[in-house]
Amino acid sequence: MPRIALHTRLKPGSEREYDEVHANIPADLAAALRAAGVRDWSIWRDGRDLFHLVEVEDYQRMRHELRDHPVNVAWQARMAALLDVPDDYSGTDSGLSLVWALSSDRGGADT
Repeated sequence: MPRIALHTRLKPGSEREYDEVHANIPADLAAALRAAGVRDWSIWRDGRDLFHLVEVEDYQRMRHELRDHPVNVAWQARMAALLDVPDDYSGTDSGLSLVWALSSDRGGADT
């Protein structure tokens, strides 16, 4: 399953609130993500920087399906208050560029 990496940044002082909001994701949001093909979504935070790893069948399709979904629209409005640059859900991005992965490394081994 494809993995998409994303980076977002919190507004100054919103770290604790972001963590608290994510402690209990609404069940209807989780259901909408799964229905849109998301297998897993993990988020790491370093200060104000957020790093997401999304395992999803088709990232652009997921973004398209969720763009106008009522539960996602409400969630994105909530996140917009916390993020430096709110997500527009245009579906045109493709995530961060992969630089290297151990699973695909064919060099460097001693033979």
